[in-house]
Amino acid sequence: MPGLIARYDALIASGELRADPDQRAAAERLARLQDALEAPAPSLGLIGRILGSKPAPPPRGLYIWGGVGRGKSMLMDLFVDTLGIAAKRRVHFHAFMLEVDRRIAAARKAEQPDPLVRVAQDMAAGLTCLAFDEMVVTNTADAAIMGRFFTALMEAGTVIVTTSNRPPRDLYKDGLNRSLFLPFIDLVEARMDVLSLNGPTDYRLDRIGGLAMWHAPLGDAATAQVREAFFRLTDFEPEDAAHVPSGTLDLGGGRRLHVPKSLKGVGVFSFRKLCADNRGAADYLAIAQAFHTVILVGIPTMGPENRNEAIRFTKLIDALYEHRVKLFVTAAAAPEDLYPSGDGAFEFERTVSRLNEMQSADYMARGHGAGD
Repeated sequence: MPGLIARYDALIASGELRADPDQRAAAERLARLQDALEAPAPSLGLIGRILGSKPAPPPRGLYIWGGVGRGKSMLMDLFVDTLGIAAKRRVHFHAFMLEVDRRIAAARKAEQPDPLVRVAQDMAAGLTCLAFDEMVVTNTADAAIMGRFFTALMEAGTVIVTTSNRPPRDLYKDGLNRSLFLPFIDLVEARMDVLSLNGPTDYRLDRIGGLAMWHAPLGDAATAQVREAFFRLTDFEPEDAAHVPSGTLDLGGGRRLHVPKSLKGVGVFSFRKLCADNRGAADYLAIAQAFHTVILVGIPTMGPENRNEAIRFTKLIDALYEHRVKLFVTAAAAPEDLYPSGDGAFEFERTVSRLNEMQSADYMARGHGAGD
């Protein structure tokens, strides 16, 4: 089987990728890590065993961060596919943390000593390399345990490779009780090499080329279009649609928001859940920070009796716009026809203007994050 660099060069030669120095540097660093992981462990020899010498430490892990569509997932695919060891695992970060939570709860129920460390050691057994795609931390529970858990995992010999849209110091930024998360950031910087991947080409934009953002009226045709956007953005196989992972988002104060479909920074929500329920600006800010793309379905036309829903919708769009979140929707009408009359209808025109701008190529090309 061709190695990582050979596969990468073939993608460039075929025109599927464009030459990108940052991406090339990341590919070469991943290839060097493969060499280290695949190399047989050196023998300590008789003298070493007599003197009680310790085996060489495992190689440093790798944390690759960059904007949406820069090729991080593609490089991770190449790395895992061409890594010539059996003791490897690739898993979505959210699914992994749910598994960790379940196993810690079971260990506590069984009254095992230090259940968090015990679970980490059990998971590390026979696992040389653990690969995550799109690490993101959105709730206090995960933030509180990650430092100790991943320290135990690495000390047991597991090498971590992950991608993220944010540098380590920006993970869980402004999160509740963030001080509990700082040991994990220190761990990443001490045990992993951090690489920036922010080249000029947004490959994810290429994938959604030809797909409009706004789909009206409501119906099967509109649903099919946002469904297509979700699968293109996440690389999830459409035939496996029944198994798209869901998620939860920590809103603070012990409140959590269920996300029906959540994968690789793309979240799917209903208008009713976000705007008919009683929500405030802080909830929408949490969504805008957690997802680079939001798919919002079921936006109705609104009148005077829907004043509260229209106000919440305005706050939602403000948060998404200010954080440069890409938005795909199914709606009953065009933006200018959503709320033609009622309290605040004049102010709603600003929201219409933002919605129209969010459909532009310039807006879609912006990176995720708070604007200047």
